[in-house]
Amino acid sequence: ASTRKRSEDEMKIAVVGAGAIGGYLGAKLARAGEEVTFIARNRNLEAINARGFRLILEDGTEEHAPTARAVQHMAEAGPQDAVLITLKAHQVRDVLPGLRDLFGPKTMVVTMINGIPWWYFHKLAGPYQGRRLDSVDPGGVIAEHIEPERIIGSVVYPASELVEPGVVRVIEGNRFTLGELDGERSERIDALSQAMMRAGFKAPVSRDIRSELWIKLWGNLSFNPISALTHATLEQICRFGPTRALAASMMREAQTVAETLGVRFKITLEQRIAGAEAVGAHKTSMLQDVEHGRALELEALVGSVVELGRVTGTPTPTIDAVYAATSLLSSTLTAQRGRLEVQPLA
Repeated sequence: ASTRKRSEDEMKIAVVGAGAIGGYLGAKLARAGEEVTFIARNRNLEAINARGFRLILEDGTEEHAPTARAVQHMAEAGPQDAVLITLKAHQVRDVLPGLRDLFGPKTMVVTMINGIPWWYFHKLAGPYQGRRLDSVDPGGVIAEHIEPERIIGSVVYPASELVEPGVVRVIEGNRFTLGELDGERSERIDALSQAMMRAGFKAPVSRDIRSELWIKLWGNLSFNPISALTHATLEQICRFGPTRALAASMMREAQTVAETLGVRFKITLEQRIAGAEAVGAHKTSMLQDVEHGRALELEALVGSVVELGRVTGTPTPTIDAVYAATSLLSSTLTAQRGRLEVQPLA
């Protein structure tokens, strides 16, 4: 454990997942004076402990966080003020056995994960309160390990990439929206927001974190699987009439599901598509995973919306069809331990 004296507002923060987003957050927070511990493995673990964490910013300049440390076993880090979970949704179950070693009586768990989270119906007033989503938490295992009282929701907007162990390149963005599950403006969420702002992030506190989640998910649930199936960039999907129409159809179905759950969309569907098109020739994370032979984030981004359609009695035929095709692709790649990439003819 660290023996240096902590200032009154300094936070002990563990980052579970020292990848692209976790590295960006942890390095910036460490540079701002927070006591940051990465939970890491293998070469990443060695690199962080040998050299700290390095960021390459959008303009090419570099920032170094020499005080950031990394441990493999969470018990070595001990209880934290905040635990940032920056994994993919399907990886959360793998870290559960050790996660409680990071919990003290007041530890916050901040879920910085794409898609519909396992806690979606916790503290959500209405007919579905407390309901479990099998698509993202089969058997309720995650909910058993992490009390809903600890959870802070978050929407991750930046794009970044881990270019080598202990080094992250920031592509664009610095906003992480935060929200208590019941919409309250608590002291703890204000403290977390202030710490993130001191580190240079925009960290607005939302009174309706689920509506914020859906704005990002709206694009992820459509563009990610379409790109995985077609190997097209965001720009190509939006500029090719049939796939633009396919994405819009999926988004309309999803909007009906979300509004049935009380979600309010602050932008129009066309504005959301235009935002994706403006990103340009970018490969979605799901397409990158297909090309590298990694597991797809399919349940959190698409399967969960299919399930929510069933829960609310809302038909989702277009989402169902795309989900079926992408599920088979995912299953085939997993079974054959393969990857799929479009290569130019010699």
